[in-house]
Amino acid sequence: MKIVVDTNVVFSAILNANSRLAQILIYSEPHFQFYSCDYLHTEIFNHRDKLQKLTKLSKNELLELEDFVTHHITFINERLLPQKLIDSPQKQLTDIDPYDVPFVALAKHLDAKLWTGDLKLTKGLKAKRFKNSISTAELALLFDELEK
Repeated sequence: MKIVVDTNVVFSAILNANSRLAQILIYSEPHFQFYSCDYLHTEIFNHRDKLQKLTKLSKNELLELEDFVTHHITFINERLLPQKLIDSPQKQLTDIDPYDVPFVALAKHLDAKLWTGDLKLTKGLKAKRFKNSISTAELALLFDELEK
């Protein structure tokens, strides 16, 4: 199953590497193919000081953790997506969160599920009839079934 990983999922995994969410992201490679936008790298870079403060890790430890958490994610430059795929989510997300446009567009482009922990985004997309999202709880159930 193809899954586009939103920024908050990766941040959550970095902040709690022992969480169920992190375990799914790190150890479910045979079952799920994870993708994200290059923009995620920018977000991590922009918030690295805050992440370091919250995790209480050294700079090198945090960089190692970031690499570990994102190791199984294939990054795609969102600027390479067709403009028509950007236009629709741009209209949908204007009143929700315009920063999530690349992730929604990538999910549409790959015909993948969007994995986000952002409840505002999830509710907003659901209200606009976007059906290709998946929660951590739903993904955990799938992962558990596949591991049996």
